[in-house]
Amino acid sequence: MQNTMNDKISHSGIIDSITGTKVHVRIVQSSACSSCKVASYCSSAESKEKMIDVRCLDARKYKVGQAVNVLASQSVGMKAVVLAFVVPTLVLLATIIVCVNYGISDGIAALAGIGSLIPYYMVLYLIRGKIENIVTFYLEPANETSITK
Repeated sequence: MQNTMNDKISHSGIIDSITGTKVHVRIVQSSACSSCKVASYCSSAESKEKMIDVRCLDARKYKVGQAVNVLASQSVGMKAVVLAFVVPTLVLLATIIVCVNYGISDGIAALAGIGSLIPYYMVLYLIRGKIENIVTFYLEPANETSITK
C-alpha cells in the first residue's frame, strides 16, 4: 500500500532536546481560527504548545532547534483517539448505566462513572510502553518556510 499525503497526519515543530534515541519536539497545535486577524478578540480561538517524544534510531542526524515535521498515519491517529476518548467514554457511560440500574442515585452514579476512569488511566499508564509501540511517530526535516512562529 502506497502512502500519500492524504493518509498522514503532520505537525510542524522544533526540536527542543535529544536524549539518546528520543527526540523531544515542541509543536504548536492551533485551532482553525487562530490565524484569523480578529482571533485575539475572540474567545474561541486557541493555540496550545505540546511536547511530543519521538523514538528515532537515527536521532544523531537531528539538531536542537531544527525545524521538523512530526508524522503519523491516520490509523495511528484513530487508535490514539479510541484510547484517549472512545474507551473512557464507554467506561464512564457503562458505569453510570449499571449504577442507575441498581437503583443508585444519579449523583453517586456520576461520581462512580468519573471514579471508574481512574483505574482505566492507571492501566494505560502501566502499559504505556506497549502503547508507544502502537502509537508511533516519525520525523522528517521541514522546509524553513513550513514553520510558522
